[in-house]
Amino acid sequence: QDDSYLSPRNSAEFKLYTLSQESGRSAAKYFVNTNPKFFTKDFAEPHIPCLMPETVSLRLEEVSEEALKERISLSKVTAAVDMYDQLLQAGTAVSMETTHDLLDLICLHCDRDPVQEEVPQTEDMVRRFRHASDFMKTMWRENNNAERIFNLLPERDTRCYSALIRGMVKHGAYAKAFSMYTDLLNNRLTADVHIFNVLISAAPDVREKYNERWDLIADLLNQMSQQKVWPNLLTFNSVLKALRRCGPLARTQALLTLNEMKALLCIMEHIDEVLKWYRLLIPSLYYPNPQSLRDLFQALDTDSRLDLLPAIWKDIRSLGHDNKLALVEEVLSLMARDEHSPESLAVCALDVKSVFDGDKGRPGLEWSTSSLTHITSLLLKANKTQQAWEMLQIFKAKNRVPSERLLNNFLSVCRSDGSCQRAVDLVQLSAAFCLPATSVLAKQVLAEFDLTEEQRYTQILYVCRNRNTTVKKFSITSKRPAFGDPEWCCGLCAQP
Repeated sequence: QDDSYLSPRNSAEFKLYTLSQESGRSAAKYFVNTNPKFFTKDFAEPHIPCLMPETVSLRLEEVSEEALKERISLSKVTAAVDMYDQLLQAGTAVSMETTHDLLDLICLHCDRDPVQEEVPQTEDMVRRFRHASDFMKTMWRENNNAERIFNLLPERDTRCYSALIRGMVKHGAYAKAFSMYTDLLNNRLTADVHIFNVLISAAPDVREKYNERWDLIADLLNQMSQQKVWPNLLTFNSVLKALRRCGPLARTQALLTLNEMKALLCIMEHIDEVLKWYRLLIPSLYYPNPQSLRDLFQALDTDSRLDLLPAIWKDIRSLGHDNKLALVEEVLSLMARDEHSPESLAVCALDVKSVFDGDKGRPGLEWSTSSLTHITSLLLKANKTQQAWEMLQIFKAKNRVPSERLLNNFLSVCRSDGSCQRAVDLVQLSAAFCLPATSVLAKQVLAEFDLTEEQRYTQILYVCRNRNTTVKKFSITSKRPAFGDPEWCCGLCAQP
């Protein structure tokens, strides 16, 4: 990163760069976790958990619910089931929340201890696992520990059913999952969105004909509506995946599904949930294009979370999309509308400015009136008057004309700061642009600022020039007349 020769210059290089970064993080994490003995000293203050090896050994040996929670958190399936059985034998009640977590763990891993994850694959490993037998999925076993614990429960809620149904679908017991859903309805319970999502994805596995598959999917969607269960993004994804196995019906129904998804996407997910998936998927699993980022902007705007734009801008920079003029201007437009985070947005605006000026050895973007206006407004909101003034000079250098509203905003900041000279300079700048609002600005400066005689004369000059009147000569040593005094000018400048 310090060597400009190695800095990425186009989208392909930026994609390779970000994926390499993510790969490096995964490799480092794997090395730390497989060799914890080399990372026993903690020099960080305060403690930074992500820099230390993950704890994988059990510390609590006594029979207690805390020990059960520890085994669940470490994904020790067999040990967690044994601890649960010991608690029941000792007559100790286990909370429903811990029971939910235990069922989730058993069903996720199909009642087996998970294999070590995040192990880098070598060529020998790839060749070794090419046989079909090595790819056989773990299948759901009849009366496994998940079903046994479920049947022992005195009360079963939707969350308990959800864990088993999801586990059954994940591990191939599709018909049993639908039977469990029927049992849920018979017990007068309402399914959650996770149950519907997995049942929709499993629909092609329990019906033979294409039309029967789609009828089952449509029936599940109708039941969602009847039970007032709101769909999420995974619901639409499950429908689209299932439609891939519905033959000729797929195209028509997929288009309808996509239209529904576009209409509901921005309101069905909370922005925090959207950002959680964004952080999980980008850039290691998904490299977003400009349109994907615009969709994210829309979600932020809908949820009034424009304060998060600086973090998204950093990603745009790292992904190499900061050379897309339309995308950059959209970021500025959204930031200019926010009223709650002036400091962070102003810092971000200055970074956006560096893109227009040209950095990282790349040519700058072309300044437009809107981009100049948005950056200047953001700087004024944060009271960064000097940087905002420098932006006004760019207007002049690039033959762009600032709006009357922007100049009025600048004058308001000058009034708050008590900066008389800056206000005078602002009027002179307005005159240089030959703006019709120059005389109005000059009158405001005369009325609201404590000016020197020289500054007052200059402002009266701009007012009278706009009215095609004449300014009379004066002496700085003479007494200071009132605004509109005939000794100074024709007096017309005092008229409204």
